[in-house]
Amino acid sequence: MAQHVAQPTATTPVVPAKLPLKDIAPWAVFFGVLMLVLLYFVGAEQGATSVFSGAEVHEWVHDARHLLGFPCH
Repeated sequence: MAQHVAQPTATTPVVPAKLPLKDIAPWAVFFGVLMLVLLYFVGAEQGATSVFSGAEVHEWVHDARHLLGFPCH
């Protein structure tokens, strides 16, 4: 049996798709706000000013606090 490898006959340049800024901006703002909220819960929640009472949030993000360098003890 003979094996045959297909060879492309013509090459066309690969052009990346253009994404307008107005399409990306809402997603960038959304993820930026989401990251700020997550940073608050990891870094500042259960401190002097906390949204939730108790230590549940602190225990959920305890290892992340240490990984990011926030003091928590």
